[in-house]
Amino acid sequence: MRRVLVLLLGLFVSVSLAAQSNKLIKELEGKRGALQKQIAESESLLQTTQKNVGSQLKGLAALTGQIEERKRYIVMMNNDVALIETELTSLQRQLGDLQKELGQVKESYATSVRYLYRNRTIQDKLMFIFSAKTLEQTYRRMRYVREYASYQQRLGEDIKRKQNQIQGKRQELAQAKASKEQLLQERKDEKTRLEQQEQEQKNLVNTLRKRQRSLQNEIARQRKEANRLNARIDRLIAEEIEKARKRAAEEERREVANRKAVDKKLPDVKPLETYTLSRADRKLSGNFADNRGRLPMPVNAPYIITGHYGQYSVPGLRGVRLDNKGIDIQTRPGAQACAIFNGKVAAVFRLDGLLNVLVRHGSYISVYCNLSSASVKADDTVTTGQPLGVIFSDKSDGGRTVLHFQLRRETEKLNPEHWLKRF
Repeated sequence: MRRVLVLLLGLFVSVSLAAQSNKLIKELEGKRGALQKQIAESESLLQTTQKNVGSQLKGLAALTGQIEERKRYIVMMNNDVALIETELTSLQRQLGDLQKELGQVKESYATSVRYLYRNRTIQDKLMFIFSAKTLEQTYRRMRYVREYASYQQRLGEDIKRKQNQIQGKRQELAQAKASKEQLLQERKDEKTRLEQQEQEQKNLVNTLRKRQRSLQNEIARQRKEANRLNARIDRLIAEEIEKARKRAAEEERREVANRKAVDKKLPDVKPLETYTLSRADRKLSGNFADNRGRLPMPVNAPYIITGHYGQYSVPGLRGVRLDNKGIDIQTRPGAQACAIFNGKVAAVFRLDGLLNVLVRHGSYISVYCNLSSASVKADDTVTTGQPLGVIFSDKSDGGRTVLHFQLRRETEKLNPEHWLKRF
């Protein structure tokens, strides 16, 4: 009886493992599918229709961003291949265990059949029962005969289940092998496409090298515009920090006044704790920080990250060094900038004909630049994913649409890519 229970437990574990295997492969396919769709849709953003240096430089940034996404996809596929190979090894082991268990059940069943064959008549069973010396022994022998018959029946049913389970495991193994072969082919195709894009990137870099003077002038112009924008953002954030400090001071003053009203003997001194944020701002800051790495992208359409945070050189271009206080996200015309978290609009300002929105999340501030229109105004309360305005599309550059996005913690500049969730 104990052997039957062990075998039945083994069958249950095998079924559970099979379900886990199917779930794993489906999850891997789902994650790859989301990134693959993102890459495919963002390929339409790579068109460079103009021949001026500014357009070519932006086209190079878009192409470089696409190459980075494709490399990330290939790395994901490499990891998935390794996981599927591990799963195949596990499935092979499970199949071997099932076949071994089936052999054990068949052996037990054969033993029981041989025993029944030797004691196959009713007379033999009756003689076995009635030859007991006591009534209690007779009862035990009757129960033994019934349980042995049930045991043999369960063995037969277990054999059928094991055979079905082995068949299912073989099918699962075949599906996993097919998934691996398909993934290997996809990886091969992606590597081919990557090589083509890297050649396109090389050709574009060579073109820009020949226009070094114009390139330096364009970089200088962009740097000047960025400095003006950042100076305005810094000033508005400083004002917002001061407003937050005043709110916290007023809240603190009211709390002290309330405590003094309750206890007249309370000395007129400052409390031991002082804050630069109100209680509501502190709570919002904590909630925002808890979502680091899980915040949504600030656009509602396919995108490519064309400019990264910090100082970096453009590969292949001598003397071209960029300094970005945020990230640049290229998307499709008509796309909107969206709030990455609940908060309150701190400011909406216009610079060089374009709108920019600051949203406060406690001590954190997200900044959305390069909008052609805004659907919010200062002091509006916004929720995660809420549209803030339409991103400007440059008709003189084939409709190129780029959101410049920054993230601050008071005056500290943060790398948005560490906070946003990507596929």
